[in-house]
Amino acid sequence: MADGAVAPLVLLRGMTKRREQGGSAFQLHVPALDIAVGEVVAVVGDSGCGKSTLLDILALVMEPTGVERFELCLDGHEPVVDVRVLWQTGAETRLAALRRDHLGYVLQTGGLLPFLSVVDNMTLPARVKGLPDPLALIGDLAERMGLGGCLARMPDSLSIGQRQRVAILRALLHGPRLVLADEPTAAVDKARAETIMEDLHTLARERSVSVVVVTHDVGLVAEVADRTYGFRMEQISESETCSYCYRAD
Repeated sequence: MADGAVAPLVLLRGMTKRREQGGSAFQLHVPALDIAVGEVVAVVGDSGCGKSTLLDILALVMEPTGVERFELCLDGHEPVVDVRVLWQTGAETRLAALRRDHLGYVLQTGGLLPFLSVVDNMTLPARVKGLPDPLALIGDLAERMGLGGCLARMPDSLSIGQRQRVAILRALLHGPRLVLADEPTAAVDKARAETIMEDLHTLARERSVSVVVVTHDVGLVAEVADRTYGFRMEQISESETCSYCYRAD
């Protein structure tokens, strides 16, 4: 890398993932994928194309079948973390630390723990990471996202849209470099979905967090995504399907 050059937060090259079940096989191919600091990346495709598989690989919870390069540049410059080598050497402790310290995850349904209050759900990742309780930061962000009066409530008393916004704040409060959102708007109406996407876009810019959003709705992310990846499906044989991930914008 040339002097002064900024590495992408995530650099993925020549990645394949093969899965077999019940006599059928599926292969995902990702020739190249980059994620820069502070940008929103949309991963768009229909059910079964491999977008959730790709998200699990980016989340460091699923090992690729093969990969030429898989690097994380967590501080904006070299040296990078060579994830390919970590998988090859079985360095699960290091992978777990990367997940804990640098990744945030937003699930389709929020994934809040029903026995914890909203504020305790929000602060859980920060406490696991050993950070001071970020109550002052919670208050500011909660007010901005319309959750100021909800902090003492339990998740089952919130609307679906409120639960998703709580999940977004929970994914951000421990200071991750990368937030992965798996269909974060699947359970809300269009207006709330657009608001959630705008919230993710704003928070990515203001906090220099990179956000990957998996969705089937290309129109939803068209206005906020800095780059978009899609999938091309190919039936190789009666029992084998391949999906090719490509830059779609």
